[in-house]
Parts: sequence; C-alpha cells; structure tokens
Amino acid sequence: MSEATLLRVEDLAVRYGAIPALRGVSLEVHSGEIVAVVGPNGAGKTTLVRAIAGLERGSAGRIVFDGIDISALPTHRRVQAGLAMIPQGRRVFPESSVRMNLWAGAFTRNDAAVASDLERILDMFDALRDRLDQPAGVLSGGEQQMLAVGRALMSRPRLLLLDEPSMGLAPLVVGRIFDALAELARVGTTMLLVEQNVGRALQIAHRVYVLRVGEVVGHPFVAGEITADELTERFLGVGATAEAATAGGT
Repeated sequence: MSEATLLRVEDLAVRYGAIPALRGVSLEVHSGEIVAVVGPNGAGKTTLVRAIAGLERGSAGRIVFDGIDISALPTHRRVQAGLAMIPQGRRVFPESSVRMNLWAGAFTRNDAAVASDLERILDMFDALRDRLDQPAGVLSGGEQQMLAVGRALMSRPRLLLLDEPSMGLAPLVVGRIFDALAELARVGTTMLLVEQNVGRALQIAHRVYVLRVGEVVGHPFVAGEITADELTERFLGVGATAEAATAGGT
C-alpha cells in the first residue's frame, strides 16, 4: 500500500436546505488502501460519497483527488478522472441486459482492453456469465450487487466508492461480495467504503472513520486497533442512533 494520498476531503459541509447533513468532514484515502466510513442511519454516509462523486454540492470545504481540486467538477468529469461509484440499492438498468449494463460502465473508455476486462469481471462473478443476455431486472439482489460492482470496475477506476454494499442482502451473499472486495484490495484497488455492517467493514479496511450526526468522531482507527463490538459500544449505541434520526443525512 502506498502512502500517496489519492483522495483528500477537507472540512466538507453539505446542507439540504436549512438542515446540515455534513459538518466539517475531513478524511484521506491513500493509494491502494480500503478506507471504511461507518455510522448509524442518518449519520451522513451516503451524502459523503454522493458529494465526492459530484451528485451533491458541498456548501463549504474541498474535495481533492490526486492533487487536483475537483469540488466544482460535474460528475462525468470525476468519472473521467478515475472515480467510480456503486450506489446504495445497486441502481442497475433493469430493462437492459446484463451485458449492456457492464458495457455501460466503460463509456469513458476507448481502448482494446475493454473486452478482456469484461472477461475478468465474469470470472470474478461467474453467476453473471450465464445471464449476460437477460434483463438486469430479473436478477436477484445479490446478483444485481455483483453487476453493480462489475459495472463500476469496467471503468478501470482509480478510486471505487461503495455505498452500503451489504444493504438488503442475505449473509451468505454479503460474504461473497466482501470476498470479492478483499480480492480487489489484494490487487491494489483503492476503495472508500461506507457501511453499517461494522464487522464486515473492519474485516477488509485498512483504516476506519466513524461518522456520527454529520461529523467525524475522533481519529481514524487503523486495522486491528478496535473491534466491531468496541466500536459499536463506544460510538454507535442507542444515543448515536437517536441523534442520527434528527441529523437529516443518510
């Protein structure tokens, strides 16, 4: 893992009208690492990744990607720069085939390796291979999540943003998804993962930030520094959930 900083978020604030969703959030992601952001519902996790992807506009602060301030760039320019987001709820194109969904992820590319990348993704998620010509909408939730991950990887992202990849999935399927993320980490894929499943996040993350009521709590924990039970007890208990319910972020 490199110590080079690929993403730096500086004092980021996002508001929904009069409601603050993020308040002065700062974090870093180094090349080759997985950084997890955990927190209860309403903490602002989804708002954070949407702001990094350009889907929400910050009211203050900066987002710096590979040394360049991208705070004012539209989403498609951020994708061209190397960001790819796997949204909460998968958001596949249900009427289009699995194949077309995957090819859609490569819309910024014009190189000869697209076909070989498709094969690599099908090797990773073999359940998709026999369904290439089926509409994505008929897939199970787990298969749609695999498709969403594969679609993002087709852009050859320098930074993969994942918004609650375990949400709504059976534990066995969650295990397969996180196994795939761990394999991506082994080959050097850089990821920012927001997740409520603290145990799963801690299994694969190099560092963990805790987001609560739109703010980062304390310092980022390094792998092995804290257990899921300790983190939940200290930061994500009943009090955190009650506060998050009034925060306005997700």
